[in-house]
Amino acid sequence: MEHADLDALIDRTSHETPLDELMIRRLKKRRLALRDQIYRLELALDPKEPA
Repeated sequence: MEHADLDALIDRTSHETPLDELMIRRLKKRRLALRDQIYRLELALDPKEPA
């Protein structure tokens, strides 16, 4: 849910003028970190190798 919120915030912020590039870069970095965290959690819940 936080990832989707960041997506929406990035979209809204990118349409504003003047554009705050630093804030957008920070939001995108946070969104990427969340995506990586979600991926790691999914792997932990469903390992590809048999136990």
